Amino acid sequence: MRTTTRSRAICTVTVATPGISIKEKIMPKMPRRKFMQSLTAAVTTSSMVLALKQPKRLPISFSTLGCPKWDWKTILKNASAWGYAAIELRGVQGELDLTKRPEFSNSGLTQSLKELEALDLRISNLGSSAHMHESDPAKRSQQMDEGKRFIDLAQRLLSPYVRVFGDKVDPAQPRQATIDRVVAGLRELGEYARGSKVTVILESHGDFYDSPTLLQVMKGAEMPTVGLLWDAYHTCTAGNEDPARTFKQLGSYVRHTHLKDSVPAGKEEHYVLTGTGTVPVKKTVKVLVDGGYRGYYNFEWEKLWHPEIEEPEIAIPHFAKVIREYLAEAGLKA
Repeated sequence: MRTTTRSRAICTVTVATPGISIKEKIMPKMPRRKFMQSLTAAVTTSSMVLALKQPKRLPISFSTLGCPKWDWKTILKNASAWGYAAIELRGVQGELDLTKRPEFSNSGLTQSLKELEALDLRISNLGSSAHMHESDPAKRSQQMDEGKRFIDLAQRLLSPYVRVFGDKVDPAQPRQATIDRVVAGLRELGEYARGSKVTVILESHGDFYDSPTLLQVMKGAEMPTVGLLWDAYHTCTAGNEDPARTFKQLGSYVRHTHLKDSVPAGKEEHYVLTGTGTVPVKKTVKVLVDGGYRGYYNFEWEKLWHPEIEEPEIAIPHFAKVIREYLAEAGLKA
């Protein structure tokens, strides 16, 4: 008598003979190529099932300003492992001009896009250094050139935004003269960006940190390809503004955010892990969620400028954990 019980990869055969019972496991007879194809299909299916079980990512991102020593692959690996949905590119390994990095030129850019897609990551925006306040024609031309190069790169990287600065008000001139130059610069870059699916966003930074000034600039440069990057840290600490008041005035222009925390240190501020300082980050998140904001909640850890603060391996995953809690309490679900 011969009975056979089969499993997916192994079959058990029981052979009965007078006075002898032998039970052994043998591999099914299958050509090696077909077997390997079946195994690969099974692994692929399992991977797909595991991917489907992964929780959907919340709209959180971090700036590479916070990890100036990481190479491109490390940035991607950590962003994916810590549950980030996107990366804000502000330099790689100390090079702030992204157009000079091999990862973002020619074949390198094609490979970078594939690597982003494989990990289901996006580029939230590109952080240029271009500032709009310059009055000297030669210096101003250089700033406009950088802004335009970044717009071109953002289009190729499928990134929706390029950050620029208003930056400094010239004390030797009427304040309005600087504001007018900033407006003119934004409009020039905004015109250049038409048709590219890229928007130029002015960061609340430098001497352009208060709502009245920012509102004047946004109204002056108002066009579909110009918006605002709300660095809530600056409007709170330098402008002494309540987040709800700021968003009420500027919310319609806000396309992207920068969030971080600090504690007073004399006349300065010392950056600390999110939620351990005096900056109302949690309240800002609540204001954004309640206001219908649809962009990324971005962590800007200024490690490049302040090497003494916590390492990125600590600060960046910490932000991801805390901001998820804030978003959940505010009612935003993945």
